[in-house]
Amino acid sequence: MKKTGKNIVVFYGSQTGTAEEFANRLAKDAHRYGMKGMAADPEEYDMSELSRLTEVENSIAIFCMATYGEGDPTDNAQDFYDWLQEGDADFSGVKYTVFALGNKTYEHYNSMGKYVDKRLAELGARRKSANDLTGVMMLNIDNIMLLNTILSDKKVQFCKQVCNVWGQFLTHVVVYFMVYLLSFIVCSHRPFDSKNPFLAAVTVNRKLNKAGDRHLMHLELDITGSKIRYESGDHVAVYPINDSVIVNRIGDLLGVDLDTVISLNNLDEESNKKHPFPCPSTYRTALTHYLDITNPPRTNVLYELAQYATEPKDQENMRKMASSSPEGKALYQSWVLDSCRNILAILEDFPSLRPPIDHLCELLPRLQARYYSIASSSKVHANSIHICAVVVEYETKTGRVNKGVATNWLKNKMPTDNGHKATVPMYIRKSQFRLPFKSTNPVIMVGPGTGIAPFMGFVQERGWLKEQGKDVGDTVLYYGCRYKKEDFLYQEELEEFEKTGVLTALNVAFSRDQAEKVYVQHLLKKNKEAVWRLVHSDNAHIYICGDARNMARDVQNAFYEIAEELGGLSRSQAVDYVKKLMTKGRYSQDVWS
Repeated sequence: MKKTGKNIVVFYGSQTGTAEEFANRLAKDAHRYGMKGMAADPEEYDMSELSRLTEVENSIAIFCMATYGEGDPTDNAQDFYDWLQEGDADFSGVKYTVFALGNKTYEHYNSMGKYVDKRLAELGARRKSANDLTGVMMLNIDNIMLLNTILSDKKVQFCKQVCNVWGQFLTHVVVYFMVYLLSFIVCSHRPFDSKNPFLAAVTVNRKLNKAGDRHLMHLELDITGSKIRYESGDHVAVYPINDSVIVNRIGDLLGVDLDTVISLNNLDEESNKKHPFPCPSTYRTALTHYLDITNPPRTNVLYELAQYATEPKDQENMRKMASSSPEGKALYQSWVLDSCRNILAILEDFPSLRPPIDHLCELLPRLQARYYSIASSSKVHANSIHICAVVVEYETKTGRVNKGVATNWLKNKMPTDNGHKATVPMYIRKSQFRLPFKSTNPVIMVGPGTGIAPFMGFVQERGWLKEQGKDVGDTVLYYGCRYKKEDFLYQEELEEFEKTGVLTALNVAFSRDQAEKVYVQHLLKKNKEAVWRLVHSDNAHIYICGDARNMARDVQNAFYEIAEELGGLSRSQAVDYVKKLMTKGRYSQDVWS
């Protein structure tokens, strides 16, 4: 920083690319205020050097932390988080602020940002923010696609405050550290990770549902010889590729030869990131393997592209959607988000918009790995990883059919494809979603739909323990689907587990087999006495997997009601009771929204 005259360094910890994108945007914006910024990955730096930030005149550190799942850091932030916990550096004189990004749907909302703020203060750093009295600037991103408008508003708020305090934008170096939380810990014995995925052969790809218009599938990936280790409850990350139909259509609209060899270079020679994706490459390779072309583009992308619209009305609408005005936000919400328009749909619906493909490739975010709860136990399947997923395909308000990138790609990954083995680039992400250390502890598993995935691994492992002569506590499953004869996933396997005593109780809610819908929470309340005995008297561990927004909340409310009725607790006491179970690791969730 001293050598290059930079006084803003933007650290990011990112798993989905959101953090990295915002970090780059923030660093780039610095020049508008007479500052020089850089974005950096904390994994590539000795963060103890942060104490020397005072050697740079007018410096500030901004840590931007997102929280995921059970409140753990992302892959590239794990070492920094560990160091914060153990380190005793003196950060006296270091000015900082914290942005906390999270989703209120989750239990551990913004816990990472709060922890970093607390720890930095303990190490002597001095907080400076637009929220000085309360500390952390909270960004709620319940709808992740609205992140751009939220961040824009908060950035303006922060800039105004800094201008008021110091008289200019960021008169202090910004260390903007964004952590998009994952519970992944780098293990020395595992050679494959997000930067070096393993090419696993697909050995099984079968349809799980017997009927219906959906496609639910079971895949098995061969990891023989990879030295990859996993445990029940871990996640497998896969790197998909984009649909060639969309790629070709973009090429046609922009009138380019997609097989042209290119190299996009960062004009900032001091930047650690020399290219937006591996170069040299071709436009086809970039659009197929590296760039996200299926999610609705954020407002900053629309703003940059607007200059290329030759029709004044198109340009006006794009700039309006990229603005922070109420009308612009409403238009962006309805026209882009609610209508699920991706970059191809926008190019089609704005006929005068034909940007240079180089600039488009620069603006589009990176295509990210997709995560699936592993549906097997390594005790039983040491050399394979099982995936249970539903193929995503739906019609948008514009009449287009949108297809999930990863699930449609996986659907076509047959074990033998034209005489060649189909392969999937993958790695393991560690999880805190774990069976009890003591096998004698009962477990209550609640997982409707594809939420059954981790519990297939759990049940397999409990069965294996029984075979080893171990005492195993009650293993109770609450599963839900629409129709018994249509989408009862793994029906034969689960019924066999129940028959052999591996599953103590198999409770299935068929939501649409009768006039009144029945869900897993209804079965929990129906069996309230047995549930309460297992939880309150027998130290059972509770596991929830599936939809966070509705199912997980409804199931949690069911446990509140059971505690109220059978435990004689008030609602607030019941809430505290469940929270204590969470603190003790006896109520775990693997949920998504």
